[in-house]
Amino acid sequence: MSIAISCRDLKKTYSGRLPVEAVRGIDLEITTGECFGILGPNGAGKTTTVEILEGILPASSGAVEVLGMDWQVDPMKIRESIGISLQETKFSEKLSVWETISLFRSFYRTGISPDEAISRVGLEEKKHAWVKTLSGGQKQRLAVATGIIGDPQVLFLDEPTTGLDPFSRRQLWEIIESFKHDNRTVLITTHYMEEAEQLCDRVAIIDQGMIIKSGTPRDLVSELGGDSNIEFSIAGKENPSLISTLARMPAVSHISFNRDHYVLRGNEADTLLQALMVTLESLECRLTNLSTRNLGLEDVFVSLTGRSLEDEIDQDDPPISGALSQQAPQ
Repeated sequence: MSIAISCRDLKKTYSGRLPVEAVRGIDLEITTGECFGILGPNGAGKTTTVEILEGILPASSGAVEVLGMDWQVDPMKIRESIGISLQETKFSEKLSVWETISLFRSFYRTGISPDEAISRVGLEEKKHAWVKTLSGGQKQRLAVATGIIGDPQVLFLDEPTTGLDPFSRRQLWEIIESFKHDNRTVLITTHYMEEAEQLCDRVAIIDQGMIIKSGTPRDLVSELGGDSNIEFSIAGKENPSLISTLARMPAVSHISFNRDHYVLRGNEADTLLQALMVTLESLECRLTNLSTRNLGLEDVFVSLTGRSLEDEIDQDDPPISGALSQQAPQ
């Protein structure tokens, strides 16, 4: 499989009286046709990393290639082959949707028509509407339309669904999925674990400027020791016999007691539940509360960093705003 994006020992240091190492040696290889997710908490360095890959920021050191080309050697060729949807894009509010997309289309020698871009993002009914009349979700779809107008081989999406309602978010997911099905490459940053699990073939978790874990969502979750959690409480105090008995059962990979409840982990919820009920009955323990859930990337993130990603708002760099900040070819 061909490599669409790669970087080796990527570093970025912001100078000052106290220099800040935003990126501290990142290695990445993203294959053609892959949707790759970069996840990280506030200040992790993921926006800096993506903006270096996009050619917006220069790296302090390291090598970057996009579609086999170097930003130092072939910047125009790269710009003609990629599309970018930034964290925040400010469009002229008194241009229509069609006029805005036509403006961006004029930046590229080749690409799709404004009408096709509008159709792909589902804005046909708003074609002649001024930008200022669009909802938040519609503006996000417009931003994606300006990213795909040049018919790019690689699409960069930085937090594309932040602040959107669930319906608008799923509409954007469909747009991303259709782009990926055309064997195009997508690099996305997101705070939403469901989004990463739904869209991404692989993800990299970045913290303190370094990749601390990468792989497929399924593989990362399986490393937790199972894909299901059962939390339960029993009458009375902590029961050491209950913990030791459950720990010996083949279906159980993890058992712990946290304040007033137990956490049981394994690969199949129904098998875990059966093992729990048999054990409770044998030890004459009375169940007072029980809940089950599937494990996901949020659990992976918490296990690695000790905090929840979805509670964070990424501001490790000020977003680059402005209609012409999309790195369109000049």
